[in-house]
Amino acid sequence: MKEKRKFKDYFLITLKGIAMGAADVVPGVSGGTIAFISGIYEELLDAIKSVNATLFKKLFKEGIVAAWNHLNANFLVALLLGIAISFLSLAKLMQYLLDNHAVLIWSFFFGLILASTVYVGQKIKKWNIPVIIGAIVGAIVAYIITDISPAASVTYTPLWFIFVSGAVAICAMILPGISGSFILLLMGQYRYILNALTELKFDVIIVFILGAAIGLISFSNVLSWLLKRFHDITVAILTGFMLGSLNKVWPWKQVTETVLSADGKLEPLAEKNVLPQIYEQVTGLDANLAFAILLAIGGFILVFGIERLATPKNATKSEAV
Repeated sequence: MKEKRKFKDYFLITLKGIAMGAADVVPGVSGGTIAFISGIYEELLDAIKSVNATLFKKLFKEGIVAAWNHLNANFLVALLLGIAISFLSLAKLMQYLLDNHAVLIWSFFFGLILASTVYVGQKIKKWNIPVIIGAIVGAIVAYIITDISPAASVTYTPLWFIFVSGAVAICAMILPGISGSFILLLMGQYRYILNALTELKFDVIIVFILGAAIGLISFSNVLSWLLKRFHDITVAILTGFMLGSLNKVWPWKQVTETVLSADGKLEPLAEKNVLPQIYEQVTGLDANLAFAILLAIGGFILVFGIERLATPKNATKSEAV
């Protein structure tokens, strides 16, 4: 039985939701990673999978309070509030930072995800051959996914495809290391959904949320079952996902393919990773190597700072998973 939470606990959960939302806005960074390192990942999965027949039985037989408690709704509301705040307020800011300070932003996230890989890997209780294979497979799958060239952005999408995009992207969003935003990029929907959020196109937003809700409930049950039955192999695969996703967040990239956007501007469609000195040669821009390294170190340190704040002082590492 969990200790009863106070207002400050729910405020902290909302802050974690804001961090998750900010991460999910960025193609290449997973909100699931933030949930994992902040100590709420399995609670989130358990809360989502509690949307089942038992919930509706409790609602009709025992009332709203019983159903609310079964759902762990206080936790979910606090978390979703933070995610919503991020989506509605930080979308434009993150897009500005990616457009104008890409190297520095990606450097910070590179350090964050690298540290997250180390952190999540520590949750594996026993390394053996199947666990090692799981980590390798996870890394390879994530690398291949992040190496696929995104589809060109579109100016109009039928509502049924928005529904499917929401269902697929949300599954990636709760996987540490696999970015839902990048999945939207692959499907050509990232800017379309981002614009719908900033311009408050409620028909698009509602259909996307419905698709995300159904995908989330279905996938969370599978993932929660895997974590309980095959904990070490599942965590190893998640660790591999994060390691392989570093391919996407490498700060220095050379554009290899462009596409004409709806407003007549050339936008990057495909990129390849290069060394800082090569980046300076091909782009004519400063690689900002010193600042990039400092921000990567800052992101690395931040992960373990969050982990220390999120883990109760009397909890062991195994209890914190």
